[in-house]
Amino acid sequence: MGVRVVVVDDHRLLAEALASALKLRGHRVLAAAAPAAGAAELVIGRAPEVCLLGTANPAEPGVFEPVVRIKRERPQIAVVVLGPVPSPRGIAAAFAAGASGYVRQDERIEGVERALAKARAGEAAIAPQLLQGAFSELLNPAVQPDDEGSRLLRLLTPREVEVLVRVAEGEDTRLIAAGMAIAPSTARTHVQRVLMKLGVGSRLEAAALAARTGLLDQALPGPSSPEPRG
Repeated sequence: MGVRVVVVDDHRLLAEALASALKLRGHRVLAAAAPAAGAAELVIGRAPEVCLLGTANPAEPGVFEPVVRIKRERPQIAVVVLGPVPSPRGIAAAFAAGASGYVRQDERIEGVERALAKARAGEAAIAPQLLQGAFSELLNPAVQPDDEGSRLLRLLTPREVEVLVRVAEGEDTRLIAAGMAIAPSTARTHVQRVLMKLGVGSRLEAAALAARTGLLDQALPGPSSPEPRG
């Protein structure tokens, strides 16, 4: 028995071509569209058994927000993502949003059909090795290059973050000690620990690393340094 499906893709020609192929194979295509926005509204309004949602970049933040809304308002609708050769992060994001499957864009129509049938039956519509990679990514998220500042920030204690801020603003050991109301020897120890944790050999390198990774932007609500105590 054919599947009641809505096909959504950013490229209208792809959506219409896939819809035509599915119709020829006995499936009931309720809609084929390429909305820049409004995908969730379209799917919720048509109430298919399965939504086939195409995306060019599954790792892009927010790309699966329509999936989240569809599953929140119509949990009975299964969503299968049609995307490029996937990374575990992209697949993990799709499943975390509530998708039932992930199919590569270069998959044959028979493979798309199998995915639709599995999703309708409540099964995971994805190759086992891809699913394993996605679950591993969900359990152990990889640190991405743009997360470097966050990773470094987690290495430092709040006191060491304050020391790094002061180092980046050009304060020497004496000013750091005075501003934090600690002994110069303690300030020197804090600075050494910061350099060691960041893996750099000088204060200048520490300041450059903090600026490059955006660490200071995450550490402070504003650009100004803390007021000296006392």
